[in-house]
Amino acid sequence: MIPVDVLESLAAEMVDYQKTGLSLVEVSHRGAVYGRVHTETITLIRELMSVPEDYSILLLGGGATLQFSMLPMNLLPTGKRADYINSGAWAYKAIGEARKAGDVNVIYDGVDENYTNLPDPKSIKPSPSAAYLHITSNETIGGLQWKSFPEFQDVPVVADMSSDILSRSIDVSKFGLIYAGAQKNLGPAGVSIVIIRNELLARSPRNLGSYLSYSVHAKANSLYNTPPVFPIWGMKLVLEGVKKQGGADVVASANTRKAAKLYEAIDTSEGFYRCPVNKSVRSDMNVVWRLQNEKLEARFIEDSTNAGLIGLKGHRSVGGCRASIYNALTEEAVDRLIAFMADFSAKNK
Repeated sequence: MIPVDVLESLAAEMVDYQKTGLSLVEVSHRGAVYGRVHTETITLIRELMSVPEDYSILLLGGGATLQFSMLPMNLLPTGKRADYINSGAWAYKAIGEARKAGDVNVIYDGVDENYTNLPDPKSIKPSPSAAYLHITSNETIGGLQWKSFPEFQDVPVVADMSSDILSRSIDVSKFGLIYAGAQKNLGPAGVSIVIIRNELLARSPRNLGSYLSYSVHAKANSLYNTPPVFPIWGMKLVLEGVKKQGGADVVASANTRKAAKLYEAIDTSEGFYRCPVNKSVRSDMNVVWRLQNEKLEARFIEDSTNAGLIGLKGHRSVGGCRASIYNALTEEAVDRLIAFMADFSAKNK
């Protein structure tokens, strides 16, 4: 979901951007008009996430899926291995792509608990030859989220934060690299963010294809080729809105409140609704629940859709129900869902 005021701003200036006589998607990406949008977007990311100066911020195409491959291509040299936490569907996909590039060691496999739990960050020990440790900070399908993160002195922690970036405050300095597709919390689909500690840029192999090299993009300030202009413009507007609200802490407070309400509705339903995820790692972004049987779940999806509550069907791989309550979803929308759930349970007990 994108804030309505952002959509309205995009629409208002789509044809004529700031009285230039051209749309922003028509001007040169090397020119001053787009250059200001590009620079301001990176500046806002650095400010809102408190990104240290010894980190580079890259704006790339290809989404997080490209990063599944780009990451090991850049940071996993021959003779080293990459440690991964398999916390669910997206971590599993990242592992599969990394294995095509090098040696991967899965040091925790959530499949043993049906992806309903996460390890204690303090219990995680990297391999002796680990080039990095990869985690997925929030699993959209399974509804799990890391509430704190592993920390190591010598092994960079890498996080896919596609589905919860800027939903809360984090200490970027604890990570070697963070990547995220923008389309959950930050704007239109088509751009991804990579935040990388500068010392890691030296790992990019010189014989790597230019677009696949973090080092190349960092040196060119993400202007090595034509960037995804429209989604970057949308992201800039979203970031300006977050700043106007008061920053990540204010957004986090709203997200925590929304999630707590919805989980309370599930937990106090006397078993009519059930969240399978361990309470300590339940996601504030993706709330999942089951009903007593699939027939009842199908009726819930049909009735909720008819009531104007769209997108509550769980992922096809796991079934059940899921509410994605990203930053831009209002608390009023969550209240409406809770009211519907109460009414549905009263009618179907």
